[in-house]
Amino acid sequence: MTGDHDELVVVLDFGAQYAQLIARRIRECRVYSEIVPCDRSAADILALRPAGIVLSGGPASVYAEGSPRCDPALWHAGIPMLGICYGMQLMAKELGGEVAPTQIREYGRTELRVESDADLLRGLGDSITAWMSHGDAVLRPPAGFHVAARTSQTAVGAATAVGAPTIAAIADPARRLFGVQFHPEVVHTPRGMDIFRNFLYQQCGCHGRWTPASIIEESCRAIREQAGESRVLCGLSGGVDSSVLAALGYRAIGDRLVCVFVDHGLLRAGEGEQVRETFTRHFPVDLHYVEAQERFLTALAGVTDPEQKRIIIGREFIAVFEEEARKHGDIRLLAQGTLYPDVIESGTGSAAVIKSHHNVGGLPEKMGMKLVEPLRNLFKDEVRAVGHELGLPDEIVWRQPFPGPGLAVRILGEITRERLETSRQVDKIIIDEITRAGLYRKLFQAFGVLAPIRSVGVMGDQRTYGETAIVRAVAGDDAMTADWADLPHEVLAAIANRIVNEVAGITRVVYDITSKPPATIEWE
Repeated sequence: MTGDHDELVVVLDFGAQYAQLIARRIRECRVYSEIVPCDRSAADILALRPAGIVLSGGPASVYAEGSPRCDPALWHAGIPMLGICYGMQLMAKELGGEVAPTQIREYGRTELRVESDADLLRGLGDSITAWMSHGDAVLRPPAGFHVAARTSQTAVGAATAVGAPTIAAIADPARRLFGVQFHPEVVHTPRGMDIFRNFLYQQCGCHGRWTPASIIEESCRAIREQAGESRVLCGLSGGVDSSVLAALGYRAIGDRLVCVFVDHGLLRAGEGEQVRETFTRHFPVDLHYVEAQERFLTALAGVTDPEQKRIIIGREFIAVFEEEARKHGDIRLLAQGTLYPDVIESGTGSAAVIKSHHNVGGLPEKMGMKLVEPLRNLFKDEVRAVGHELGLPDEIVWRQPFPGPGLAVRILGEITRERLETSRQVDKIIIDEITRAGLYRKLFQAFGVLAPIRSVGVMGDQRTYGETAIVRAVAGDDAMTADWADLPHEVLAAIANRIVNEVAGITRVVYDITSKPPATIEWE
């Protein structure tokens, strides 16, 4: 966690589904934010000199034994605080209010009546629409707090007295402590960003200095400080993350940056050639191409577990980079395009391991190189904005994400040369049809998954028995949340028809209509 930002808002994570989304919304207001485990000491948090603290929601009940708490010293630290859902309930209970279960869970879109617009709800009018998701409620706010909003009378059963409105927002302006029972971070609360702006600008005194230009300046300074006079090896994949990393590195230390592209044999059709051609057109430094297909495929032979795949790929990547570092003068620094979602999903103090990203949880315990990761605290949309600011072309900035482990995490089960070729053909057809329909820029990702699920088909009056291709397309701004894309039926039909006709061994095509959460974007 870093504390060198002049405007930092800490998000205390109580196990919320939307903690990452809260952090993103704050950053969209041009204020830097970081997610911190809720049990972090007040001394550690205050050492960061935060302008404000946001308490996330969470699945627990504040009165349940063992439910998460924060350091009580934070309540009296004089720092503006905003509690969301569980965060508001915790604030109320810890400061002397009353919290209890409701008779009926309140979930979904709800109309609120604003009773005080003097602070957090300033400028929002007499009523707002908000998204609720709770089974507990604040029945009595603590001393010094007033009720800022309640649910309308239509929210029958939302409190202990059937038909009574639920307390939806509370405020103690003197201590700059605020709470909302609803979720301002989700799009279903249309004025949610106005609530965040009121908190950040009016209560925390922020000015919105977190901009692409400031990110570039800070990142280059960090690279120069870490590198000193040394050379830095940069792992380049051709995606927006590593391309932005390379551009930042070159701006920071010039030709002391050595870029290496590793062809691990898990790339899409023609990708190696495309990356080299694009890179040489837009970057003034040399790109060193490493042919490592045999190495990776040998290491992955017979492996079916996705976590093992990621760990093996991470290990082999580092081994290749260390070998290349020795070739170029014993370089001891490795720059890689790690993003905030990679860190979060690989497991943090308050977040479970979702999957060990090859460049985080998949790294070997002992490494001969130190990591340089200037993008580590950025979300994908922030990286794209930095890429635009750096002047990178749209073909790089808007390239859809492709995982570092490549097709290894899009081929369920064992990886073989035959299945790799099948996967490449499926992926190419999907991208061709998505592009032809003018949807490429509108989707966050679109790709195919090869599943070892065999089913009977019939082709040319003959029985077939082949594998299943899964089409996955999602819309969103980053890798933390995403909705499945409602592709036009004619596009899905074109994809399915081409796959079963052009790709040998595929007898069935299905479409994945699961959002993230509860699923992840990639299957493995």
